[in-house]
Amino acid sequence: MVVDTPGLDRPLDASLAGADVAVNLHGRGPQSTALLAAASPRRLVAFGGGGGSADGPQWRAEEHEVARWCRLVEAAGVPADPGDLRLAAPAVDPTVTMPGVTVVHPGASVEAKRWPTDRWAAVARSERAAGRPVVVTGSAGEAELARAVAEAAGLGEDAVRAGRTDLVELAALVAGAGRVVSGDTGIAHLASAYATPSVVLFGPVGPARWGPPADGPHVALWAGRSGDPFGTVADPGLLALSVADVLGALDRLPTRASSGSGS
Repeated sequence: MVVDTPGLDRPLDASLAGADVAVNLHGRGPQSTALLAAASPRRLVAFGGGGGSADGPQWRAEEHEVARWCRLVEAAGVPADPGDLRLAAPAVDPTVTMPGVTVVHPGASVEAKRWPTDRWAAVARSERAAGRPVVVTGSAGEAELARAVAEAAGLGEDAVRAGRTDLVELAALVAGAGRVVSGDTGIAHLASAYATPSVVLFGPVGPARWGPPADGPHVALWAGRSGDPFGTVADPGLLALSVADVLGALDRLPTRASSGSGS
């Protein structure tokens, strides 16, 4: 079961109450840990000092996310291999997966990580001109942004998938895609999990913490400039990445031999 959890300002869905185990993979808390604790799990696994009832290992700010979460679950007694990042593709209606499509994902949870709409549209136009079908993804709240990108790129309304897929369907779409281009946000991690070739734009935080695996079919773009990860405007370092930078990175991606089974 996959349940959408849109933010930390509302209780978790009632269906999650009383779970055997709750693991906080959101951060170090305290809000996220307290939110899980309020759902009364039998066991709560989280980093120590994060509120709620957790008493786990200490947070290390500069640690890569893969190493961080493996360390957390290993401390709870669960073996974790940081090299084993693959997920099996979800079973969904085959019409959702759209094998070989280029996924353009312009949104992010904070403005600092949002590359300009016109640049995303230029990338989408180039992919389409190269003969690759393109879809623009996002949450329901990002549907307007996705439509703006699609319209500027000359794509039809059917190319806008934002708000038209649930979380499982979005994962399946990424698993079957030919390539993904996005900012530093959740869909980039899905591309890593399904070994879908991807280009990820970083800024204001570099790829050292959240970047894709170095041995995967991925290109991480970063101008080398750090900034405010919660900024209310696009980060200057992110803006330093040009359309030409992204198109060059897309040209370096391998061609996917088969549409992601994800297994």
